[in-house]
Amino acid sequence: MMPNKQALNLLGLAKRAGKLETGEGFVLKAITKSTAKLVFVAQDASENTRKKITDKSSFYQVPVQSPFTAAELSDAIGAKRSLIAVTDAGFAQKLIKLLT
Repeated sequence: MMPNKQALNLLGLAKRAGKLETGEGFVLKAITKSTAKLVFVAQDASENTRKKITDKSSFYQVPVQSPFTAAELSDAIGAKRSLIAVTDAGFAQKLIKLLT
């Protein structure tokens, strides 16, 4: 199985395990409270959103990945989203490993 497909499947598993925050407000709160271990921003998210999330993430030293479109992220978690924060260190490490 392709690493990107595995990563999307793992995101779905993390969603079912309750280890994700989705939506701009919740993701920003997770970043500032240091509960976010990894943030996904859709490739086709607005420029304003991308800048806001990457600036906040770099300040709080949270890794950001953008390998997927909003449609791919939405399909993976079963909800229409372009921002996802992974709040579990184990899931985050595995996802980073798959995508690098």
